[in-house]
Amino acid sequence: MTNKELKLKSVFLRRNLLKYIYKAKAGHTGGSLSCVDTLNVLYNRVLNVDSTNFRNPDRDRYIQSKGHCVEALFVTLADRGFFPESDLETLCQYQSHYIGHPTKKVNGVEQNTGALGHGLPICVGEAIAAKLDDKTHRIFTLIGDGELPEGSNWEAFLAAAHYKLDNLYAILDYNKQQITGNNEDVMNTSSVKEKLESFGWAVKEVDGHNLEELEDALNNGPFIDGKPNFIIAHTIKGKGVSYMEGNIKWHHGVPSPEQYEIAMNELNEAEALI
Repeated sequence: MTNKELKLKSVFLRRNLLKYIYKAKAGHTGGSLSCVDTLNVLYNRVLNVDSTNFRNPDRDRYIQSKGHCVEALFVTLADRGFFPESDLETLCQYQSHYIGHPTKKVNGVEQNTGALGHGLPICVGEAIAAKLDDKTHRIFTLIGDGELPEGSNWEAFLAAAHYKLDNLYAILDYNKQQITGNNEDVMNTSSVKEKLESFGWAVKEVDGHNLEELEDALNNGPFIDGKPNFIIAHTIKGKGVSYMEGNIKWHHGVPSPEQYEIAMNELNEAEALI
């Protein structure tokens, strides 16, 4: 896949997640749009995992701790062939496995997540196990702004540094907003870089919508031998749709028919410029 094709893929994934949120009349729209570039790069340029090796013990692991933004994960997994895209027609319907959070009943999903602060501690356990077994696979997780303050995360930060888990990569989808407002108003987590470095992590900051920067950070680790890796991906909530960008009301929201048409037109225009 060329760099141009990778950029086109991000537009395609944004269009798809909006399509299925619109059909389901439910979804975490803004956060899914902010993290989809990270998922695109992970699954198309970084992770040693696909639909054929998902049960292989030597595969890379990706656990989406930011589980409420599952729509971005679902459309990415469907695109990579883990399940037919037509399955997403049942999103949020009765008895469907495609619900509002990741579940292991969906092929390609490593762990049930969505309760805030669970993904990183699981990844610490996975990383310790890999070290004990002398395995070389890597473990990745995506954290959201609203779950960063959870105490379980900070215990996991301490443990990861203590056990020198340089096979662990935690990515913060840093759009600086959460369900009830801006981080600085709800729970200020500023100086994330300094905090994580003081906990013993190696930290890089990237533009979370720059695919080349994301790929470079995620593929060139460990950043410092013996230290777990933390990537602060600066993003925009609702990225790609003008009326959603930076607008907290779209943390969870479904566009009206008119809004949906505007969003699709804007994505089509963005695609034409690539």
